[in-house]
Amino acid sequence: MTETLFRDDAYLKEAEATVLAVNERGGIVLDRTVFYAQGGGQPGDKGDLVRADGSVTPIATTVYDAADRKTIVHVPAEGAALPAVGERVTARLDWPTRYARMRAHTALHLLSVALPYPVTGGQVGDGEGRLDFDIAEAGLDRDEIAAQVNAMAAKDAPVTFRWITDEELLANPGLVKTMSVKPPMGTGRVRLVEIQGLDLQPCGGTHVRTTGEIGTVAVTGIEKKGKLNRRVRIALV
Repeated sequence: MTETLFRDDAYLKEAEATVLAVNERGGIVLDRTVFYAQGGGQPGDKGDLVRADGSVTPIATTVYDAADRKTIVHVPAEGAALPAVGERVTARLDWPTRYARMRAHTALHLLSVALPYPVTGGQVGDGEGRLDFDIAEAGLDRDEIAAQVNAMAAKDAPVTFRWITDEELLANPGLVKTMSVKPPMGTGRVRLVEIQGLDLQPCGGTHVRTTGEIGTVAVTGIEKKGKLNRRVRIALV
């Protein structure tokens, strides 16, 4: 089991850790990590594991172990030297990439407020992202949507989280906006992300502390993906 430091503090850029295992594919398991593991439409973090002798093992991405969702695997860059089991390392994020994803992810939550329709899919990118909505009618206006999102961002509303049990979430299905992506359940508790006065939904991803950190957002595209599906793309300006 990996201690997920990023859940409690998304701004923690590095942390010391111990190597628990190196799997047959070279994936590195630490006892604790600041690296977000791919999930919920957000990519896994990249960065470095800095070893005691100063050498660096580059990490290309981070994922959950296929057989155990409580274990996080750091995937090294091809050809990278691997640390030994029991070795102490410093896990250091590629912070600019992570922070861009945090801003974009929070902006997508605001997009789901501006467009209060069921969400059928989504993806967080490096300073951009998209949501797919189940919308019967077309006629969405890019500038109008962007204006709504930017007005909410300008409120500088606090972004906080709290935990509820799986049972509490099941008793409150209205909290779930996504139709195709299930909330991060299975560990007995679910993380709710709240944008004060604006939004509350289950989410395991990383977010900024206030909406003011998002900056300005542009709607870069609206695509028809089916009779009842519209894909809305945004980007940080």
